[in-house]
Amino acid sequence: MAAALPLPRAAAPLAVLRAFRFAPWAAPAPRRRLLPGPPTAGEPPPPVLPPASKLADPPVLGAPEPPLPFRATEAEILRDIEPVVQLIKDILHSDRYGDGECLCPKDENVVVEKLLAFHPRAQDKIGCGLDAIMVDRHPEFRKSRCLFVVRTDGVWIDFSYQKCLRAYIREKYPSHAERFIREHFKRT
Repeated sequence: MAAALPLPRAAAPLAVLRAFRFAPWAAPAPRRRLLPGPPTAGEPPPPVLPPASKLADPPVLGAPEPPLPFRATEAEILRDIEPVVQLIKDILHSDRYGDGECLCPKDENVVVEKLLAFHPRAQDKIGCGLDAIMVDRHPEFRKSRCLFVVRTDGVWIDFSYQKCLRAYIREKYPSHAERFIREHFKRT
């Protein structure tokens, strides 16, 4: 049997590289770190594995993730209130109604049924009876237009359509209302 010849010092790294390339099982084992912490300059970083829950079911490319319960309810709330919000914005911010003008019967019915009925103080606002809903400038904030209840005794009082919407959402969607209001309304 032939005796193994000693390799010159310069050829030793080359022999290890060749052994790894042609016989990966013959390559020396990587050095283990004794102390935790970031790898040193000579060591590659450890592989990062995804969480076990992600390994069990590989994601399908292009498939949307199922919506979270809140996101599904959020979309439902937005679909529910969108027509009323658009109507109110159109009433307040277009030239459809001038200052001091009462709403047409169709718009008034929507505002009374979908908004005013849910105002936290609706009975106080209506008082002795509802005569009309009017659009005008706010008495304190003259640049803002708002809705007013015109009562049968001739008194008119402003009401916040946003308070009405918040109360409606709290009543119809109680488990998601506070989060929705916090994320979609400027102030409470």
